[in-house]
Amino acid sequence: MSNIRSIIKHWKIVCIVVAALLAGVVIGNLRSKSMGAAQKSQDSEHSHATLGNATSTSWTCSMHPQVRQPKQGKCPICFMDLIPVKTDAADNRDDQTAELTLSPRAQKLAGVETVPVERKSVQKLIKMVGVVDYDESRIAHITARMPGRVDVLYVDYTGIAVRKGDHMVGYYSPDLYVAQKELLQSAQAQKILQTSSNSDDNKFPGATTRRSVDERNILNSVIKRLKLWGLTETNIQTVLETGKVVDLVTLYAPISGIVIQKNAIEGKYFKTGDRLFTIADLSEVWIMLEAYESDLSWLHYGQKVTFTTMSHPAEKFEGTISFIDPFLDPKTRTVKLRINAANPSGKLKPDMFVNATVHAQIAQSGQAIAPDLVGKWICPMHPGIIKDQAGECDNCGMPLVTAESLGYVSAEDNQIPLVIPASAPLITGERAVVYVNDKPGHYYGQTIELGPRAGNYYVVKSGLKAGDKVVVNGNFKIDSALQIQAKPSMMGVEQPATKTTAVSESDIVPKKHGITPLFKKELAQLYTSYFAIQQALAKDDFADARVNAEKLTGLLESIHNHDMSPDALKQWSRLKQLIATAAVGIHETKDVTVGREQFEILSKSVYNLIQHFGTAGKTIFRFHCPMAFNNKGAYWLQDNPDILNSYFGDVMLKCGEQVEEISK
Repeated sequence: MSNIRSIIKHWKIVCIVVAALLAGVVIGNLRSKSMGAAQKSQDSEHSHATLGNATSTSWTCSMHPQVRQPKQGKCPICFMDLIPVKTDAADNRDDQTAELTLSPRAQKLAGVETVPVERKSVQKLIKMVGVVDYDESRIAHITARMPGRVDVLYVDYTGIAVRKGDHMVGYYSPDLYVAQKELLQSAQAQKILQTSSNSDDNKFPGATTRRSVDERNILNSVIKRLKLWGLTETNIQTVLETGKVVDLVTLYAPISGIVIQKNAIEGKYFKTGDRLFTIADLSEVWIMLEAYESDLSWLHYGQKVTFTTMSHPAEKFEGTISFIDPFLDPKTRTVKLRINAANPSGKLKPDMFVNATVHAQIAQSGQAIAPDLVGKWICPMHPGIIKDQAGECDNCGMPLVTAESLGYVSAEDNQIPLVIPASAPLITGERAVVYVNDKPGHYYGQTIELGPRAGNYYVVKSGLKAGDKVVVNGNFKIDSALQIQAKPSMMGVEQPATKTTAVSESDIVPKKHGITPLFKKELAQLYTSYFAIQQALAKDDFADARVNAEKLTGLLESIHNHDMSPDALKQWSRLKQLIATAAVGIHETKDVTVGREQFEILSKSVYNLIQHFGTAGKTIFRFHCPMAFNNKGAYWLQDNPDILNSYFGDVMLKCGEQVEEISK
C-alpha cells in the first residue's frame, strides 16, 4: 500500500513539471512574436532616420570610431549616445570636403545650435588698477620772497580747506621794512618836487621837471619791488595813504584748495625761497593707471574711463585719458596712463586705490573707435576741449588736432564689425575653423581669419559674410564626425601651425624660464583653476567642471607677458593657446565623456607648462590610470597625493598610481 502511494505521489510531481514546461514554451513563443514585431518596428524607424539622401545608416561613437552598430544605442566603451553615419554612395567617392549632413534626429542628439553672422557694435573690455593723485596743474606753493620771521600763523594745520584770498600768515621782514621806508621817502620827494614845479618863483623849471621824472621812476621801481615781494596793491596804497610803515605783512592764498603741506611755524625765521605752504585744488584729480602692453592698441588719448574705489564700491566715477607715457616699464611690462577726473564732492582722495575699466568700441579694422569723436578736433593738452572744426584751445591756446591723429579710426574706417560668438570658432594655433549651416541639416567647414576678441565675440576679418549661419553648439561633435569619416576637420588638416599645437611627451623641454613675481602669482591661480576642474570630474560633477573651465578661460585672457625672453614668450604663447582650446572644449560640451577627453589634453598642456615655468611655489603630484580610454591610459595632476581619478570618478575613484612628485 505504501508503494502505491509513493508511485501516485511521483506521478503528480511529473505532471506538475510537464505542465510548467508546456506553459513556458507557450509564453516564450508569445514573447518571441512580440519582440520580433517591436524589433521590426524599431528597425523600420532607424531605416528612416538617415543622413541626407542616405539609403542606410550605421551608428558609431564620436569618441571611439572603431565602434559600429547597425542601430541606435550606447557606446559599449564610454556609454555615449551613438551618432548616425551616412553609408551611401557618397562615402564611396572618397569625398575629401569638410561637409556633413545630419538628419533632424541626429541634429537633436548632437545638440547643434546655429546663429547668423551679423554686424554688431562690440566692445573690448580692458581692466586696470591705479591710485588717485593730485592734479599737478592745480597745486600752488607759497614761498618766501625775502628773508623774515613768522609772527602770526592763521593756517596752523595741514588739511584745512582755504579759499582764494584767505589770509595764511603774517610775517616781519627787515628788507621789506626798509623798502617801505624807501617808498614813503620817494613819494614824499615826488610830492615836494611837484609842489615846487607849480610855484611861480621857480627859477629852473626844466631842472625841476627832470628831478620830478627821476623821483617818479624811483617810486615806480620801489612799488614794483614790493609787488614782487608779495605785497598787494591794497597793501601799498595803505602805506602811502597812512604814511606809516607796516611792521607785519600778510600773505594770502593764491588758489582755493586743501593745504597739503605746512612748513611755516610761528616764530620761525625763513630765508628767501623757503616754502611756507602748499595748496592743492582737489576739485579735479588725476588717476594714475598701469596698462599692459598687449592692451595699448585699444587705449587712446581722450578715451572715457570708468572706475570705482573701495570706499564707494557702488558708485561709478568717470574720467578721460589725458596722457599715455611714451616709455614702457621693462620690469612690469606696463605703461602708465593718466586720467583727468572731476571731483566736485571731494570723494576721491589722493592715494586711494581704484579699479578702472575701458570699454573700447571696435571697428571692422580691429582698431578702437569713438563715434562721437569722428571728425572732431581735440586739444593735445586738455582732452576736455573738443570742437567741430580747427581752432585753438580755450585753456592754453594750443592749436587743436584731429581725433584721427590721436589714434582713432577715420570716418571711412568707422564701420560696424562683422562678428561671431566666441563659441563658434575652433582655434588651433593660428588657424580658426567654423562650421557653416547653408541648408537644412547640411554643414561644412570654413577656415576664417579672426580679428580681436571683444567680450563674447570675435571680429571676423575674412571667410564669412553677414547672414551666414555658424554652429555655436555641437561644433566639436560635428568635427569628431568628420574625423570618423576621415574628412578634413579642425585637427585633420595639416598645416605648419598644427605642428606647434600637438602635445606629446616629446614636446616637453625641462628648461625652466625665469618669471616675475606677478606672473608667478597668476600661474598659481591658473593651477588652482585646473585643480578645481580635476576635483569636479573626480566627483562626477561635470556642471562644476564646466564652470571652472570657463573661469580658467577668463583667467588666461587676463594673464599677460611679463618681461619674457623671446624663447619664453614663444613657449608661453603656444601653451596658453593649447590650454585655452582644451578649456573651451570642456566648457562648451555637455557630455562628460567628451569633457574628460578634453581634460586629458588640458592635463598634458598644464604639465608642459610646469616643465617650462615651474610650479609657482606648489607641490604637484602626477598620476597615471592605465585603464582610461579603453586601456589606452591617461595622466592627470593633483595638488595632493590622495588618488582621485578624474577619468572614472566614483566608478573607479582610486584607480591609478602616482608616477611623479614635482617639488617647489
